[in-house]
Amino acid sequence: MFRVIRILFLLGLLIAAFVAAEGRAASPTIDVLRVKGTINPVLVDYIQRGINQAEKDNAVACIIQLDTPGGLDTAMRDIVQIILNARVPVVVYVSPSGARAASAGVFITIAAHVAAMAPNTAIGAAHPVSIGTGGEQPVSDNTMTEKVVNDAAAYIRSLAESHGRNADWAEKAVRESVSATEQEALKLNIIDMVTPDLDALIATLDGRKVTLLDGRTITLSTKGAAVNYIDMNTAEDFLYTIANPNIAYILLGIAMLGIMVELYSPGLIFPGVVGGICLLLAFYSLGMLPVNWTGVLLIILAFGLFILEIFVTSFGILAAGGIVSLIVGSLILFKGGPPMYRVDPWLIATVIILLTAFVAFVANRVVAAHQHQVTTGREELVGETAITRTPLEPEGTVFCEGELWSAVSQSGWVQPGEEVIITEVDGLKLSVVKKELKEVKP
Repeated sequence: MFRVIRILFLLGLLIAAFVAAEGRAASPTIDVLRVKGTINPVLVDYIQRGINQAEKDNAVACIIQLDTPGGLDTAMRDIVQIILNARVPVVVYVSPSGARAASAGVFITIAAHVAAMAPNTAIGAAHPVSIGTGGEQPVSDNTMTEKVVNDAAAYIRSLAESHGRNADWAEKAVRESVSATEQEALKLNIIDMVTPDLDALIATLDGRKVTLLDGRTITLSTKGAAVNYIDMNTAEDFLYTIANPNIAYILLGIAMLGIMVELYSPGLIFPGVVGGICLLLAFYSLGMLPVNWTGVLLIILAFGLFILEIFVTSFGILAAGGIVSLIVGSLILFKGGPPMYRVDPWLIATVIILLTAFVAFVANRVVAAHQHQVTTGREELVGETAITRTPLEPEGTVFCEGELWSAVSQSGWVQPGEEVIITEVDGLKLSVVKKELKEVKP
């Protein structure tokens, strides 16, 4: 009887597991990525990972909630390519209310299989500002400007036409920096729908047909779909956070301060380690931003001048040159790039004041040290107090500065444990007198 019950119990477990698996297979899922901030290489990796996961999950669709002021052209093109080649329908949803899809965000939205916006959002202003990746230069030459604009206009027009969207408006967004509200975008056939929230979007998507790059037409079945949020992992979130001009500038300032402290006081180790790590992170961050490398070189020059001020007596000339170089380098570090890639002026002022104060402090200490009488090596022991370890008859051993020394008494016999004053250093032998005699001597 017991065996029968056990068999029935195992069969029950198998049936329950089968039913649960069938239920999971039958229940559709929608993977959601959340993007808020500038378009950069870290975001490319995140979106690539998210879409790959959606394909692996056999998700009905992958929704990208987008709120961006724009970003790097190369990163934008990588994301567009990922969307176009996805084996799962990709929906770009400009949300929540108050969000925008500006500059590079326009290209990403128009490249989506389904483009949607929330109320009180905007799209547009996609005129190129700078070219290249890290190390971009302002687009100032007329010939170069025309080439860049024409390339961007042709690219966005092709994206719009491939999805049956308003290619004329898309081209104007590049050439004339036009923008549109969500209602204007819907009316002009820039996007496919306006929905108040994610749940409404999912409900509206149900039954909609989309065509993928490989020619397959898929009918979305989103009714009752489970939403699976795919967020940035810890590494992506950290790298995305430091890919910010203000953070990069702070890291650069901490790196300079830490390394200068280590050079001024060798052996502290901690400031040097922190400075080295911050320097590497700063260069990583700057590598993902449209920096003016002349500004970077000026900041490096300032750092070198500050270091020289510590070791060379220049009466402040090197420090003054470093301050000027740091100010100019900071001001032009992101010159020519979009407004989103500008360092806060108050932050620049704070970092410059802190570094200047430290250099002034160190320079003052160095000058003061040069003005003092030189007392280095064994000569600095003269006048110090020592403790006798063996009787001085008149020769014996004394303890001073953590070391045992041979000593000869100039004041007769001295008992062990008495305090004596060092009066002379001759090689490795000290001349000493009793402390009480030294104190009463006129």
